[in-house]
Amino acid sequence: MAFGIKRDELKQWKKEVEAGNIAFLTHYWADDRFPQMNTVTKVGCRDVDKLKQWGRKHGLKPKWIHEDEKYPHFDLIGSFEEDILKAEGKIDQLKRFKSVER
Repeated sequence: MAFGIKRDELKQWKKEVEAGNIAFLTHYWADDRFPQMNTVTKVGCRDVDKLKQWGRKHGLKPKWIHEDEKYPHFDLIGSFEEDILKAEGKIDQLKRFKSVER
């Protein structure tokens, strides 16, 4: 279950993904499989080859891509989420939801 984002933020993420750009969207998240995690960052791109290449740069496996027809994306949680957002200069997305050291 996702929550904590504005409709406009979701629309902008979808627009960027559809345009073939690497797009980031962080939000609160609750999943019984990962009770210690409370955020997820979706990193999407319509161009799946571009998304795979981006993922490899960060040690992500192509098989981890959520193969959504319109919005293929990686779901980043835990240390992957924080480390990648820092590396991409997007840590402010995560800081909205929890205390993160720079």
